[in-house]
Amino acid sequence: MKYTTMIKAGLAVICASLQMHYAAAQAVGQALPSWQEGTMDIHHINTGMGNATFLILPDGTTLLVDAGALDPTEARTQSPRNTRAMPGPERQPGEWIARYIRKVAPTPVVNYALVTHFHDDHMGTPTSISKKSRQGKYVLAGITEVAEFVPVKKIIDRGWPEYAYPRPVNDSMMLNYRSFLEWQVKNNGLRVETSVPGRNDQIVLLNNPEQYKNQFEIRNISANGEIWTGIGNATRKHFPELKDLRPDQYPSENMCSIATRISYGKFDYYTGGDTPGVLQPGVPAWHDVETPVAKAVGPVDVQILDHHGNRDSQNDFLLGALRPRVLVIPVWSSDHPGHDVLDRIYSQRIYQGERDVFATGMLEANKLVIGEMLNRLKSDQGHIVVRVGKGGDTYRVIILDDQDENLRIKAIHGPYQAR
Repeated sequence: MKYTTMIKAGLAVICASLQMHYAAAQAVGQALPSWQEGTMDIHHINTGMGNATFLILPDGTTLLVDAGALDPTEARTQSPRNTRAMPGPERQPGEWIARYIRKVAPTPVVNYALVTHFHDDHMGTPTSISKKSRQGKYVLAGITEVAEFVPVKKIIDRGWPEYAYPRPVNDSMMLNYRSFLEWQVKNNGLRVETSVPGRNDQIVLLNNPEQYKNQFEIRNISANGEIWTGIGNATRKHFPELKDLRPDQYPSENMCSIATRISYGKFDYYTGGDTPGVLQPGVPAWHDVETPVAKAVGPVDVQILDHHGNRDSQNDFLLGALRPRVLVIPVWSSDHPGHDVLDRIYSQRIYQGERDVFATGMLEANKLVIGEMLNRLKSDQGHIVVRVGKGGDTYRVIILDDQDENLRIKAIHGPYQAR
């Protein structure tokens, strides 16, 4: 018995020593140390052209949430209103995302890709300079380009297979995306599913699930206005029936966004696409989707802002219910974030306590207009990596230089205690 106790104590000392060495290896000026088994990495990748978040889950299963790609030839994209392409314009965003994934992933594969909704800054749109796929009859933009360079095994979106809610969408972006899906399903064994709110078994650990049983969960919160109640797998419909609405009153694309909570031990992370929560004048109350979503999500440690922090997001109830310690702003426009949104984020009246706010790339236009509050940002340029420690008790926020592909650490924040 004594011998066994000594072995256990020795192993504990070795594990603690290794963890201390791993933490020490994360130093400013050095390249980001590789992911390790038992930790969870959340990479908010800054391409300057839309959202892309790549997660390495505790057992090495990988998840990509969105792969935005705006049209670089549009006048607005080239104007001071938009962030510039990062690390440069010589490649398109989907290829940059794929190259980033290949550098950080334990194996060069995307096990799951989640498309929160059908907008170009979240899934990519064909342009006049888009390259043709070497595989199927579609062009490369956003998620379709990522899959050209990194195998994607399963895609979850809000519309498969009909893509008819609240109305059929047949623009060039959706037609290209559907051609991509059809070819990949037929020829590469891609699996495609529609997100089912309430479920926690659509995205699961694939490599060592038993090791993290009762520690890890990805819960579908909402999609298409169907929202988890927080009880079992039960949901309720938030939107009226379409038959009771005129076509011009149908829910918007943003309102139909997929929202998700990712939990590991004590740590919780929320991502909600472009879910809106601040009512515009004269609209019905059901246009606020954030409030019922927040009731289901509950407190989290880290949140990526809904709708990039646009003025119709981050309502009082959402912030008061989630009470995030760390907030991430994915910026590509001078609308991100709204001045009043920052007021709410930093308000001690909505919820008390410290909060650290990070932005992927803040525009000079925002700094000139908003002023002092943007000086409170912990970082306003770079990839934002949330590295959750083994077991989910603590986490750090690591800022990486986005000017090249070296993944050099600019700053380290934390450790924070998960709640």
